[in-house]
Amino acid sequence: MTVDNRVDRYLDDLRSFGDQAAYIVAQGRSEHIAATARGTMLRNAGERVLIKVATVVERLPDEFTSAHPEIEWAKIRRMRNLVAHHYDHVDDLLWAALSRRIPDLVNTINHLPAA
Repeated sequence: MTVDNRVDRYLDDLRSFGDQAAYIVAQGRSEHIAATARGTMLRNAGERVLIKVATVVERLPDEFTSAHPEIEWAKIRRMRNLVAHHYDHVDDLLWAALSRRIPDLVNTINHLPAA
């Protein structure tokens, strides 16, 4: 598999994670933070989406990320550690990532020039 094919696959993965984030957000903030089994499942799913986004970003080649400094790659990578190590204090960060940051990332990658 060529580097370009790998990058295309990773970008497709990010788009898919964007769809997953949109589904979680569509359930509503009150459902997301509810002290119910459903709320817990939505938060866990959101954390998983955020971790998957960060993992894919870590796998992108340096040549690609360097060519696109308009995306805050380092901040995206750090989200994973924050969620993994401070999972009990990230509700606002998680919601912001799911509702704004991940959709913004997907929008940006959708408008990148073709390789």
